[in-house]
Amino acid sequence: MSSNHEMSVNSVIKQADFIESVADALQYISYYHPKDFVDAMSQAYEREQSAAAKDAIAQILINSRMSAEGKRPLCQDTGIVTTFVKVGMGVQWDKTDMTIQEMVDEGVRRAYTNPDNPLRASIVSDPAGSRKNTKDNTPSVVHIDMVPGNHIEVAIAAKGGGSENKAKMVMLNPSDDIAAWVEKTLPTMGAGWCPPGMLGIGIGGTAEKAAVLAKEALMESVDIHELMARGAQTTEEKLRLDIFERANNLGIGAQGLGGLTTVLDVKIKSAPTHAASKPVVMIPNCAATRHVHFHLDGSGPAELTPPSLSDWPEITREVGDDVRRVNLDTVTQADIEQWQSGETILLSGKMLTGRDAAHKRIQSLIESGEGLPEGVDFTGKFIYYVGPVDPVGTEVVGPAGPTTATRMDKFTDLMLEKTGLMGMIGKAERGPATVESIKKHKAVYLMAVGGAAYLVSKAIKHSRVVAFADLGMEAIYEFDVQDMPVTVAVDSNGVNAHETGPAIWKVNIANAKA
Repeated sequence: MSSNHEMSVNSVIKQADFIESVADALQYISYYHPKDFVDAMSQAYEREQSAAAKDAIAQILINSRMSAEGKRPLCQDTGIVTTFVKVGMGVQWDKTDMTIQEMVDEGVRRAYTNPDNPLRASIVSDPAGSRKNTKDNTPSVVHIDMVPGNHIEVAIAAKGGGSENKAKMVMLNPSDDIAAWVEKTLPTMGAGWCPPGMLGIGIGGTAEKAAVLAKEALMESVDIHELMARGAQTTEEKLRLDIFERANNLGIGAQGLGGLTTVLDVKIKSAPTHAASKPVVMIPNCAATRHVHFHLDGSGPAELTPPSLSDWPEITREVGDDVRRVNLDTVTQADIEQWQSGETILLSGKMLTGRDAAHKRIQSLIESGEGLPEGVDFTGKFIYYVGPVDPVGTEVVGPAGPTTATRMDKFTDLMLEKTGLMGMIGKAERGPATVESIKKHKAVYLMAVGGAAYLVSKAIKHSRVVAFADLGMEAIYEFDVQDMPVTVAVDSNGVNAHETGPAIWKVNIANAKA
């Protein structure tokens, strides 16, 4: 009798409802920022005093609103899917022919191949070898916990490669200061994680447990200012506030250009650990923070309520009369030698694109003596590091924000030496050797705002594939742009805004606190 009663109150979850909920959630987060993140970014915009950082945050917020209105991706890197599934011990399934991993992957597959809003497939198999794209962004990463109850709780995120690549891990001694390690480590992460964003920190357990804790911490809401107002009560809360202050005192700022806000919040989850150990993992979330939570109780698929457009601030970018407008079709070497590090420029005209795979193939063609394919001529041209989302409807191109330029550093000297390339456009900083190469060749590196992909795509008026079509989103395209906003990050004299900006603002912040 008892057994029958227990069976009667157990939830029966339909496999189809679970899959549909995953697919809907991934579409939802592709174009909707969490409201708490928009609020935090808006507050950072109001506080910011660095002109370059304030403009970068403005672009991120404008892009966020445009994506919400247009239901198109916030960022061209629509991420690797990470899912935390908490399954109640009392849950039953209507079908048992698929595992939870398989159900999540089917939801991912449907979301990323949705014809109304196709999302960029970025997952490659055989990671140490051929790195072949799986075409549907599967498989995803799934963490499963069995918990009390008869419901299923799901937290799902799409994590971009630029921020994921900046994850850091350390095995500290038990007496070591975690906040001091974060303060020392954060500047080494550069700007490829597209600050301002969140830091998820996992402490304790074992090495792999700390990493999972850090990722799970990033699923929580932004509430650091509420914590500051009421005061810390636990060890973790005290540590959050300590790290938050230290991180923002570094002056790294939005997009690494120098400013008041580097992190919007610090989240910490911990677990008991060995007496001799202190594993710590730090994972940043970028300006395209994408996650949502839902639960299933057997009554149908999850209902995700769209946010109100009134949740977004009304922000417009003011382009001053003195802004430099550049025609890429007629720009000369003498012209670019006049550009100054930190200067805002509006680009119009034709540029070529290329990312890791295209650069690797170009290198092979040059070294073999075969030369570049027909139609590819970089002489006096600019290359944009981008892997766009496929267009829909009347779009020329889908969201097309910059990828992390550092990954192309190892190809830059070759490109400048052998192809006649004049300049590069990407996101984040360049390495010291690359800065020297830019200076040597009197080239220039321009930075577009990471996390503003849909906004950037509106500046692209024509797009066509010119080479390596088999590489998909990594093919070489020709874009014709109009008034595409960029910042001179490294000028022809090698002056690097990613060094000068944070250095200036670190001093400014210290002086203000003195």
